[in-house]
Amino acid sequence: VQLQASGGGLVQAGGSLRLSCAASGRTFRQYTMGWFRQAPGKEREFVAAINWSGGRTYYADFVKGRFMISRDNAENTVLLQMNSLKPEDTAVYYCAVHGSRYYWTQSNSADEYNYWGQGTQVTVSS
Repeated sequence: VQLQASGGGLVQAGGSLRLSCAASGRTFRQYTMGWFRQAPGKEREFVAAINWSGGRTYYADFVKGRFMISRDNAENTVLLQMNSLKPEDTAVYYCAVHGSRYYWTQSNSADEYNYWGQGTQVTVSS
């Protein structure tokens, strides 16, 4: 599986961005997908996850009510709609594929994901 994240950029606080992750491979629709982020000098942290069908989602507390994850299995794409952005949301955002088919997790652990995209930079100015 190959992942290509896009949609990052520079936005003012309070603004919005939509990240997209395009995946290759016909088995995309069998896997939970996640978004993570990593700010300079900090560890990679979980942002959101969505199960294989799109029927279940899970969010980190700091993005609840502001971010929304979705997927389009026909287009092999996962989206992250980010609203009410804050300067502390500044980071490189990564999409990832969970390591097990048809497995739903509410774990925040990056170790459960075994394919990663290259990341897209999001910068929120104050």
